[in-house]
Amino acid sequence: MREAETIIATLSRHAGATPERLALISGDHRIRFAELHREVERVAGYLARTVPEGRGVALHLPNGAVLALLFLAACRAGREAQILDPAWPGASTRSVIATLAPALVVSQDAISGIAGVRHHRIDPEASFADVAAALGAVEAGGFSLPDPEVGVADPAPCTPFHVGFTSGSTGMPKGYRRHHRSWIESFRASNREFGIGADDSVLLPGPLTHSLFLYALGHGLHVGATVILCRQFRPTLVRHLVAEFAASVIYAVPTQLEMILEAGNGGGECFPGVRWILSSGAKWQGRSMAKLRAQFPHAHFAEFYGASELSFVTVAKDSDACPADSVGRAFEGVDLSIRDHLGRQLPRGEAGLVFVASPFLFTEYACGEAGQLVRQGEALSVGDVGIVDASGFLHLVGRASRMIISSGRNVHPEEIERVLDCHPAIMASAVLGIADALRGERLTALLQLRPQATVTRADLIRHARSFLPLYKIPRRFALAPLWPLTSSGKSDFEALRSLFESGVCEILR
Repeated sequence: MREAETIIATLSRHAGATPERLALISGDHRIRFAELHREVERVAGYLARTVPEGRGVALHLPNGAVLALLFLAACRAGREAQILDPAWPGASTRSVIATLAPALVVSQDAISGIAGVRHHRIDPEASFADVAAALGAVEAGGFSLPDPEVGVADPAPCTPFHVGFTSGSTGMPKGYRRHHRSWIESFRASNREFGIGADDSVLLPGPLTHSLFLYALGHGLHVGATVILCRQFRPTLVRHLVAEFAASVIYAVPTQLEMILEAGNGGGECFPGVRWILSSGAKWQGRSMAKLRAQFPHAHFAEFYGASELSFVTVAKDSDACPADSVGRAFEGVDLSIRDHLGRQLPRGEAGLVFVASPFLFTEYACGEAGQLVRQGEALSVGDVGIVDASGFLHLVGRASRMIISSGRNVHPEEIERVLDCHPAIMASAVLGIADALRGERLTALLQLRPQATVTRADLIRHARSFLPLYKIPRRFALAPLWPLTSSGKSDFEALRSLFESGVCEILR
């Protein structure tokens, strides 16, 4: 059998072999593989005829089955799906659309200020069968739908299929572009690492605007698994979906995982059918590993370190002899190296920039600034600083862009946050450098406490002293009244800085 070269290529195979198997579940939608394939072909036919080659389709829709269908159809048509976050401010949305110049914008609501761009509104709760018909009304004077039996030409493996976004320091989201082959190679490596297949049901509690969950959608359908979407993340809903649809694989970012476990704390409910819990986005400290073992007794746990530009870099499985402060070993197919600022490779045990060479790398930035990106031949660094130990495990020191210079010393806040997050009273922490006339920047730690927990400044200094030298220990701690997160579920450091500077945080004594 010819090996698939695009991320959508296996859909027809699954539709023929298992037409009645559930492919996609989202709210009230229950879409089987035969129906999914039929509607993807119908919408792809429309896009192939109305969107010129080399132009994109901007999707500005809430999470759900309609967004998934339009993404898959754009991929099938060989057109680039540009998935915009509906939570962005209007100015950011308009700026991205102006830069990317898509041939078509599909959204739930009207978007002001995008004159000259073909724009179509669609109900995100529309039935699958209605999406193609709704899109047929885009052209003035009507447009006859393409015959679903007429095939669409397969895109080439290096055809761009996706522009995703990360936060940009200039306020404009940073868009990165990928082609089919980068994900196909990732799928192959994932298959070797985890063995996810057609017998699995894969649960995605987060939005498709997050690369982790979009990847999980693509990979799950590629291997013939059932994919379960959440319109909005609610821990109790996730637990309900695991039970109702016998989910065997769960993807989550650490904050979601913590909340899922907390929602079942003390309830005695367990899910023996879950065999993989896959976490990414930040290092999960494993403080709730006992809860995870109790609630998911047969699940293997793995967490990834990576970046939108790099895809998978390392993996730490619970079956590996991975040090607690490491983000794991190189993922299958990844060549990992540590280099200095001149690009010279450093020996194991020395700190430097983390460089990655793999077939999973992104193509280019579609919009926004390049930031800390550094290329050395085929290897790429996004500015992370790390050490590879004698056993080949990567230890992250921090992000070059977050480095704080306090009293003349370079401090990586991530190292301090990892220590603070191990304190039993702390749910989350963020270490900031606040301008200080004497020190240059003063280390300040913002905290979110666990429910009913209390802690003092002296407690935290004593705890940190067991792990850190004095110059890395903040002397100022504050409780944030709320804990803002980015759309990908990570701590929003700029919003936390604004909270602190507004004076609403409670200083610990």
